[in-house]
Amino acid sequence: MSQEATFEDLVAFRRDLHRHPEPAWREFYTTARIVDELETRDLDALYVGPEILDAADRMAVPDDDELDEWVERARAAGAREDVLERLAGGMTGAVAVLERGEGPTVGLRVDIDALPITESGDDDHLPAAEEFRSENEGYMHACGHDAHATIGLGVLDAVAASDFEGTFKVFFQPSEEMIAGGKAMVNGGHLDDVDYLLAVHVGLDHPTGEVVCGVDGFLAVSHFRADFRGEPAHAGAKPEEGNNANLAAATAIQNLYGISRHSDGATRVNVGVMGGGTATNIVAEESFIEGEVRGATTELMEYMEDRAHTVIESAAAMHDCETEISVEGRAPSARSDEVLRTIVGAVSEGVDGVESILDTDDLGGSEDATYLMQHVQDQGGLAAYVGVGTDHPGGHHTGTFDVDEATIRIAIDVLSGSATRIATEQP
Repeated sequence: MSQEATFEDLVAFRRDLHRHPEPAWREFYTTARIVDELETRDLDALYVGPEILDAADRMAVPDDDELDEWVERARAAGAREDVLERLAGGMTGAVAVLERGEGPTVGLRVDIDALPITESGDDDHLPAAEEFRSENEGYMHACGHDAHATIGLGVLDAVAASDFEGTFKVFFQPSEEMIAGGKAMVNGGHLDDVDYLLAVHVGLDHPTGEVVCGVDGFLAVSHFRADFRGEPAHAGAKPEEGNNANLAAATAIQNLYGISRHSDGATRVNVGVMGGGTATNIVAEESFIEGEVRGATTELMEYMEDRAHTVIESAAAMHDCETEISVEGRAPSARSDEVLRTIVGAVSEGVDGVESILDTDDLGGSEDATYLMQHVQDQGGLAAYVGVGTDHPGGHHTGTFDVDEATIRIAIDVLSGSATRIATEQP
């Protein structure tokens, strides 16, 4: 691929990533392919893996055996050995830097990980029909992150070819789906000099041709896992000698849904995974639950988190069990700055293919781009989360999700134009 990729090149790159989806902290092939492409560009700096992340702040990192399995998958798919060595331990992702004279530092954040979902093989599913369906069975790009990574490359090319003045950075962030990579990227240090930050997401139930200049309504979120340990016993002969870990988990689940709501705003709680026990005639010695709490603000999420931990610990104590709670992912709330929304809207008016422009819309979910946005804003900078609509036949996080590839061109034009105007106007 040449320094400035053609649209056909970018579509081919997106389809390659779609064919090789990788979940959080296992984006070995994905990162290697991104590095392949970045190395063809005239960059001023390229940072990879441990050079961009604070290892201590990574959350929900798989064990070594699972990481090794995904390294082997990436190697078999053709990932370069020298890049895989740099990504050891699941230290994935990259940061690309262009320096174009005096001016502010503008950043773009794109996420790169996939989901544990089996992709449709139906004839009317475009990736299946055109033979770029997932080859990692049970995993797929069901949220458009393959397109996001591609957009990152395209925006980099467009900014490099423009009259942009300043420093431009693209953050290819791992582990968004687990809400586990944003904090580690922030504390890697490469956002410390960013004056303006844009983040992007395709779709979000907006059609191709519609741009949301600054998404709001992020719910702060905390993912948790609680492990319960009791005492086993024969369920028929001497059940009283056991301390039932399954019963502790069940009590915790029921009571989590009874947490009092808060007058300051919306809150959420959900237990999505549970398991435990070994046989029907044994009082369960071990069990676990995995869930999440959310809030319209970071403070509301922290209220829910504190109450959830109290509920879990009380449920364990009620049944004479022990429990250990771990935070598996976390992100604060955030807001898109109005001045950047205005710039994105003005730029979008002149972009081919844009038919509708919304100033803002509520996400109604969570995203760890909020860590990056908040960090820039806390330092006196500005940030906005831009939505670029795409016609997707299935909903996000479903086996029939796909991206209308015309969206890639629209997003590149909107974001590169916005970055250039931001650098010029320095609002």
